[in-house]
Amino acid sequence: MKFTLATSGVTHSFTACGDDWVEINGQRVVHSLRLMADQAPVAWGHPFDALQETDFSDLLDCRPELVVFGSGRVFRFPHPRLTRALGEARIGFEVMDTRAACRTFNVLAGEGRRVLAAILLD
Repeated sequence: MKFTLATSGVTHSFTACGDDWVEINGQRVVHSLRLMADQAPVAWGHPFDALQETDFSDLLDCRPELVVFGSGRVFRFPHPRLTRALGEARIGFEVMDTRAACRTFNVLAGEGRRVLAAILLD
């Protein structure tokens, strides 16, 4: 699936994705990652069943207003104790499958929101 982002000011965005990969600015990535529009992608997380509280609390350092969590091919909610730090910091948290998370990130980043995509790849 190819994406198009029609906005200026966004340095990094998803340009395509598949079942076990995403493309950022035309570069294929095959590992889980976090991404903000103004920051280069960074390896992130563990397989879904091995996620830890620190995987999510470490996202606070990026100072997002919203985290879009792509849970892989399947829509899965992490246990609330894992994302507690985000709620305590009053940072929004949305869960969706990875393809939907990539599309949503692009839309929100294009609107100038401080959105962080936390993407798991199966």
